[in-house]
Amino acid sequence: MQYHNPVLPGFYPDPSICRVAQDYYMVTSTFEYWPGVPVFHSKDLIHWEQIGHCLTRKSQLAFDDLYGPHGIFAPTIRYDKGTFYMITTDVRGIGHFYVYTDDPAGEWSDPVRVQGSGFDPDLFFDDDGKVYFSYHPDEGTIRQSEIDISTGSLIGDEHCIWSGFEDKLCEAPHIYKINGLYYLIAAEGETYHGHMVVAARSETPMGPFISCPHNPILTHRSLGWAPIQSVGHGDLVQDHEGQWWIVFLGVRRVGWGNHHLGRETFLAPVTWTEDDWPIVNEGNPVMPRMEVNRTHLLDPLAKYPIRDDFDNNRLSLCWNFRRQEWEELWSLSAKPGWLMLKGLSANLRDVNHHSFVGRRQQHMHFRASTLLEFHPQHEGEEAGLTVFMNEQFHYTLGVIRDQAGRVIVLSKQVGDLSHSIRFPIKSEGNVRLELKGDPTRYTFGFRIENDPYVQLGSGETRLLCQEIAGGFTGIYLAMYATGNGRLSNEQAFFDWFDYEPLDDVDSGEE
Repeated sequence: MQYHNPVLPGFYPDPSICRVAQDYYMVTSTFEYWPGVPVFHSKDLIHWEQIGHCLTRKSQLAFDDLYGPHGIFAPTIRYDKGTFYMITTDVRGIGHFYVYTDDPAGEWSDPVRVQGSGFDPDLFFDDDGKVYFSYHPDEGTIRQSEIDISTGSLIGDEHCIWSGFEDKLCEAPHIYKINGLYYLIAAEGETYHGHMVVAARSETPMGPFISCPHNPILTHRSLGWAPIQSVGHGDLVQDHEGQWWIVFLGVRRVGWGNHHLGRETFLAPVTWTEDDWPIVNEGNPVMPRMEVNRTHLLDPLAKYPIRDDFDNNRLSLCWNFRRQEWEELWSLSAKPGWLMLKGLSANLRDVNHHSFVGRRQQHMHFRASTLLEFHPQHEGEEAGLTVFMNEQFHYTLGVIRDQAGRVIVLSKQVGDLSHSIRFPIKSEGNVRLELKGDPTRYTFGFRIENDPYVQLGSGETRLLCQEIAGGFTGIYLAMYATGNGRLSNEQAFFDWFDYEPLDDVDSGEE
């Protein structure tokens, strides 16, 4: 059987997975984006459908003023006795916490806080009813304590259970009981080219843990030619036929090492040595096209629709806000069948809250477009489409009011360098904003009603890549609105948004 990696293309890092009977559930990090922690479901580990989010209410978290690479780091999802648990860390916020539910597609509880520094928390439910909380503290290594899962209170003193394999910056712990032994899977090498998955085991859940003799069990750090790089941060799962697998993050590079889609989720088979140590993909590199022996049928999903018409009374699960949503800044009911955005004084260059509704770029080759109705009355009022990595690194294609009237403007923000191209328009008709992407370039254009298409310019993907822009996220394609220094009086209406993959054979989709 052949499948394609990544199984979750686009900015879906730090995957964690659990199985309930013949159903699989996975969560990933979201950092400053909202709703937080998407929940995915699969029947075959290869085809995944988003069914909800763990964090959807302001009563759970508040980070309106969040900036930089902060927010929600590295969730773990586990299931025990009819209840799903998701534990994570709100960095620069409330710290470690978990939420729980009996329906992963529905609402999750308010947070139960857990004492401790650092990030990357894990929950392990042992056969005797005890539950263990492990995490990566600020000083490195892996620390652990027993936890009262009904209250979040730690029981007894915490202690170090493992100092790691080689670089002593050990993070992302997950503990499992397999054939009577306790296995610890963790990450080392930081989340860049030196990233790796390492393993250890013990006769008790509290250690001491002994390193796997063939660590690291997964890394591409010496494979400069490999199309997938920076692999690490893994979580094991045994499928309902007894086969073991690992989900983990990695990046698809462009050229000699740049990547802009963010850290994505990959899948590889796991086997075991005669002395009971895990081997990922039989020791071979993980590739975009994978061949595995598997007997049960795949469960392919219907292809995601190209167009979102905004005809429902709620946004589709693929859409995110940057920081938490402000209900007064957007609406699907102000003009039914259209998404309304109202601009704040802040623009995309500001760390303050701004009007932004976006989805991840998931494919190297794609086409995106939207139809915008926007008639700004005051100078500086602007709305449009953005290719967004962060406040300092993004491209925008928008309609703005300047002294000459209504103008189409293509702006490129790369660090402290700004450049724009302006195209005055006389027509008052609706504007179709169009964007096409390939591995190295974004091309921007527009058309007004039945007028000819106008190509306005392009921008290099490498200038928005993580190696230059920094942070831990990936590219978003978003609709935005701003007053550029003043609250906008004019509402921007988006009739639809198209996102179409274009022959991206390594996208992770069939």
